[in-house]
Amino acid sequence: MAKSRRLEATLEAVKAIGRLETLGAGEIESLRKIIRGKQPIAIAPTTKIIIRHSLIQLIPDMVTAFDRMLVNGADTDPNCKAKWAIANTLYQLEKPNADLFLSGIRHVQPEPVWGKTIDTAPPLRSLCALGLVQANYSKVLEELADLLADPEHDARAGAARAVGYSQNPAGIPLLRLKVLMGDAEPQVMSECFIALLKLSGEQAPMVLCALESGSPALQELAAIALGEARIPEAFPAIKRQWQRTRETDLRGSFLLAIATLRSEDSMAFLLDQLERGNLPDAKDALIALDIYRNTTEIWQQIIRIIQFRENAELTAMSMR
Repeated sequence: MAKSRRLEATLEAVKAIGRLETLGAGEIESLRKIIRGKQPIAIAPTTKIIIRHSLIQLIPDMVTAFDRMLVNGADTDPNCKAKWAIANTLYQLEKPNADLFLSGIRHVQPEPVWGKTIDTAPPLRSLCALGLVQANYSKVLEELADLLADPEHDARAGAARAVGYSQNPAGIPLLRLKVLMGDAEPQVMSECFIALLKLSGEQAPMVLCALESGSPALQELAAIALGEARIPEAFPAIKRQWQRTRETDLRGSFLLAIATLRSEDSMAFLLDQLERGNLPDAKDALIALDIYRNTTEIWQQIIRIIQFRENAELTAMSMR
């Protein structure tokens, strides 16, 4: 049978097993053979079944396959998809393997693309950073410090996310240093802000500083992080930045950040903008307040304000 037809048959077998409510010994053995085989494309859908049915008996086979595909990865596992799927399976099943995650966080896989090479392993390194935290690896902060300096922004963002996930205050200096040094990628700075506030609300002044004196992009990221962390003292600072800027998208982002604070002051301010603000601000306020759509009492109050204002555009927006 031709290689493409063998792969097609394997994928069809995986789909058939995936439709089953319960799996017998025969189906489990079929999944084991796929994991052990040399068709990396079939591994990702196979791991979804393993996660759904909690087939922890297949973990040794997945670990062996992962180690095998670290060698000549561009050929044995193009784009790192199978290795990522295996690492994710261990992470989702909460069966961490420190050795596997350690190999993954250090893995670099250059692959040829349009006359050059790109590293396809950053998502794997990012995931394995979380895995090492889950595994309580004793030197995890050392690994995360290295990853914060990774050439690829996906990996750096993953490192910051993992520091926050660690709930270890010892990671705060790493994040502060990264914020002070800056990063060209907004995603990385966003993850640093979120992680800092997750580790300690006392880090709010650093994020507030970025809100008040950073670039417009940094201001937006800082506002969103402060809102999600529900830092009470952030409301006047975000409101002040909203009043200062005339940039339409940024004003909308600031109002959304204010909504996520979920405080009495922030709610009163948004309702006031909906009732008395100019139409663009009222629209932005309504978009921000949409997070309360499933909170009956608040949403009914919003509807009453819209009815009182008698604006067709706001009425149509509220009915979407």
